[in-house]
Amino acid sequence: MSQFSQVCHALRRKNWRQYALLSGCSFFSVLLITAYVCMMRSPTILSVLPEGGDSRKQVMMVFVLAVVGCAVFTTYAAGLFFRQRSRETGVFLALGATRRQLRAELGKELTALSLVSCAAGALLGGPLAWGVWQLFRLFLVDSQEMALSFDPQSYLLSLAFAVYVAAMLFFLGSRSIRRTNIIDVVQESHRSEPVRAVRSWYGPAGIALLAAGGVLGYFFPSFCIRTLHWYPPAVLEGLCYLPALAGLYMILLHTVVNGWRKGHAYKDIISASMMKFQGRQTVRNMLVMTLLIAGGYFASFYAPMLRTSSVYSFETRPIDYEYHWRDDQSLPGRDEVEALAAEHGVTLTSWAQEGAALLGTDGYASIEQDNGALGTTYTKEYRELLTGATFFSEGAWNALTGQRVDLAPGTCANVLDDEGGSDYLAGGDITLVTNTVTGKALSVTPVEPLRFTMLLGSYVLDDADYAAMTTGLTDLWRETYVFFNVADADGSYPFAKALFNEIVDRSGPEVEVFNAWNPVERDIEIAEAGSYRYDSRAYLAEHGLSIIDYDDRDSSEFRTAWLYMPQFRVLDRNDFVTTMAVYLLLFVFIALICFAAVIVISFTRCMTIALTNARVYDDLRRLGASNAYLFRSVRGQVSKVFLAPSLAGTALIAAFYVMIMYFNDNRFTSGELAGMGVCAAVVGVLSAVLFLVYRLTLRSVCRTLNINRG
Repeated sequence: MSQFSQVCHALRRKNWRQYALLSGCSFFSVLLITAYVCMMRSPTILSVLPEGGDSRKQVMMVFVLAVVGCAVFTTYAAGLFFRQRSRETGVFLALGATRRQLRAELGKELTALSLVSCAAGALLGGPLAWGVWQLFRLFLVDSQEMALSFDPQSYLLSLAFAVYVAAMLFFLGSRSIRRTNIIDVVQESHRSEPVRAVRSWYGPAGIALLAAGGVLGYFFPSFCIRTLHWYPPAVLEGLCYLPALAGLYMILLHTVVNGWRKGHAYKDIISASMMKFQGRQTVRNMLVMTLLIAGGYFASFYAPMLRTSSVYSFETRPIDYEYHWRDDQSLPGRDEVEALAAEHGVTLTSWAQEGAALLGTDGYASIEQDNGALGTTYTKEYRELLTGATFFSEGAWNALTGQRVDLAPGTCANVLDDEGGSDYLAGGDITLVTNTVTGKALSVTPVEPLRFTMLLGSYVLDDADYAAMTTGLTDLWRETYVFFNVADADGSYPFAKALFNEIVDRSGPEVEVFNAWNPVERDIEIAEAGSYRYDSRAYLAEHGLSIIDYDDRDSSEFRTAWLYMPQFRVLDRNDFVTTMAVYLLLFVFIALICFAAVIVISFTRCMTIALTNARVYDDLRRLGASNAYLFRSVRGQVSKVFLAPSLAGTALIAAFYVMIMYFNDNRFTSGELAGMGVCAAVVGVLSAVLFLVYRLTLRSVCRTLNINRG
């Protein structure tokens, strides 16, 4: 070897494992982020996830966790690479090599490494997402909505992350060359990163900060909205969770340095000391793993929670079939339904058909004011005519539901769900009812709400009041509701599908609207502004709202958002997975990405511990340490890397999820309890997978250190 570049080439061949580790970490990080971005920004996904909806916010939240985790992980891998490489850098400096020579060779290495690894990750990320999605379609569920397409602009985010990886590599590499003390450079690979003394109160204080940050982050937005009439910026909402992040860091720091067992200060002194001398690296990796585990569980809970709660709601419906229509439409009546049922061998056992009316209601309107970066404030203004709602007479209510209600004149009852709760569909109490055709108004007194989930958000009036208030209404403001049961509900799917198609086919374009469309609000907006925003498909598309199209009647958008969507138990139950396939599989995909990152990070970290401490274990073996002692020491370190993040991440997301379920409406519904039981089973399965990875990692570490696990 007569040239400096030839010497560097020989060293690269000898230390190929270090280069492979850095390349693999960079490739894996860019691959995961690219796959996530391609899926997150796919038109297939965006067409289903509503703009500003909770599902899209959850996807973005987990994406941020994945980006932070992969960025920290790659930075750590690069730092480890340059520490291991520092010895040869110092030797070259001692032998007279110039920093310019070293910088030039390092630049060539990093250019090739970053281009190959990042480019490969970016190029394969899209095919990975597509391949996983096709496997979902092949083995789980397929529907017309699941034809996956990618937005080329999504690669801009992938490119940005790849640029970060490359820039970080060059920055750390340049910093390693700039060192002036040759002895420091040579000894860099042997220098540990011990943490400062950690007091015993770090653990309890971390738990307190974690709980306080979670509560503050969750309740701060609702406090601002309800009490201060202020919609705070999203950045400020995110900052409220910082105490929780600090608390989590303190918990992991206490776990690594002190542990949680008392009276065993000297029992595992060797393994504990090793963990302390690599404390900064270990805690950073454990923090990233904890966040990714929490994000992975959060995504994995979506499918079982939605599935279980929805199936529970289907099965607890007291009526097999419900549909309704506006009276200017010509939909199937009893004779036609019975004839269609006879064609499919279905027998009707009951039939109830009653009228309802669309009347105006009073309430408080929110007048918003945009304050730029400070967020939006609003004031409340009472209006005698604010919106519209569906009203039943007490006689119609009793006939449809089988209940026995007798309201006093001048009173009004709003309808909650079967368990006495409400959601965004429930209008709440009102005090003034208006016939928008004749202008007649009636002051009413709210009474105890009624319970019937299938009519959630409607109102019930006394028979005489209802007759007086509906006089003069045209068919545009009247509706007909039909409830009926069949003899074999579970076997009536072909009939349900045929009736559903008949209803859609005979519905006119004037009722081809989504469930936020309101005729009273429409008249008010047209009178004030000349148009109604929800009549414009361009407005709906711009704001990510549901566009109802009869040709897409089997899509999730149509099934969940059509204003006149029927409720057929057997149809809803059998088509649930197909209808919600994009939602369900998207979050399954996100969970796979997060847990894949956790597995790679944990395995890499444990193997790094093994390689870093190989000489220590050789010295212990020469000093007479038994194989059992060495195995116990290794197991203590590997188990801590796996166990602490797993417990912290699982406990964190479980507590947060329970808090969300309860404070969503200050109760646990039966469906939510059943869903949380299934989520607990998911935790058990994924914990078993992580335990299996832990056992395989422990075996690899022992093999590397030549320690018998027996």
